[in-house]
Amino acid sequence: MMKFKPNQTRTYDGEGFKRRAACLCFKNEKEDEVLLVSSSRHPDQWIVPGGGMEPEEEPCGAAVREVYEEAGVKGKLGRLLGIFEHNQDRKHRTYVYILIVTETLEDWEDSVNIGRKRKWFKVDEAIRVLQSHKPVHAEYLRRLKNTCNPSCGPVCSSTNGNTLGSQVTDNNAPHYVCSTQASDLVNR
Repeated sequence: MMKFKPNQTRTYDGEGFKRRAACLCFKNEKEDEVLLVSSSRHPDQWIVPGGGMEPEEEPCGAAVREVYEEAGVKGKLGRLLGIFEHNQDRKHRTYVYILIVTETLEDWEDSVNIGRKRKWFKVDEAIRVLQSHKPVHAEYLRRLKNTCNPSCGPVCSSTNGNTLGSQVTDNNAPHYVCSTQASDLVNR
């Protein structure tokens, strides 16, 4: 199913969840500094870059595209951290990947069009910053601590920051559900 929004087509899966993709963007393989971007709705708040998938777009391709548009970075796309569901206000199903940044643009689409900012945070500081207004985004980083280390290898490779060289299969990806009562996630 699809819904049209100005300059964007929203896509939904068979269960009515909005299909989304995001990346935790790190300075290096140590995964100790993460890049957050300012929210388009609340410029004084930080978020993990990500957004809706376009029709026929693979999750890893959408993740790379969203990071390029929102954060102005390109990099090496790594493992799929998990698939996160958020049921409180809107039904979202978000594929969250790890990306090691290799190129940072001076000016990028969202910095020019909406004045979006970006900033590097230590992981624990990013969790604190996100917890109050984006608890699901904070959970991405908490989940990071409970996953395999970076030596697990890439899930799919990015050739130029926008095009992907291989497909991702997510049948065995960890799946987390955000409960409607709290921001606690339950492994599914």
